[in-house]
Amino acid sequence: MLNVLNLEGRFTADPELRTTSTGKNVASFTLAVDRNVGEKQTDFIPCIAWNKTADFICNYFGKGDLIIVEGSLQSRRWDDKNGNKRTAYECVADRVHFCGSKAKAENVDVAPEVDDDDLPF
Repeated sequence: MLNVLNLEGRFTADPELRTTSTGKNVASFTLAVDRNVGEKQTDFIPCIAWNKTADFICNYFGKGDLIIVEGSLQSRRWDDKNGNKRTAYECVADRVHFCGSKAKAENVDVAPEVDDDDLPF
């Protein structure tokens, strides 16, 4: 079975970073994603990311930024305070990529500089 979700969208607000009681970081954010149909329609997709991906998102993305998210669709079910059954769907982000403007991306040190004299070949 396959559960793969790829989204390109803009943050509707700055991502929120929280820490669980077990010490894991989790970021919550919503993406505005345009549909590929004749008339412009936008979906607002709730997303979460865990651990290092959560830290990365909160450090380098903010409201209005464009992002590509690779992940999966997750559903959660619960009973609300009135006893009604509720279901929520969200994207669990496994990998994220800069998209659009490179202004922020150019300031990210993705790999340390290596002096050619230090290479073994």
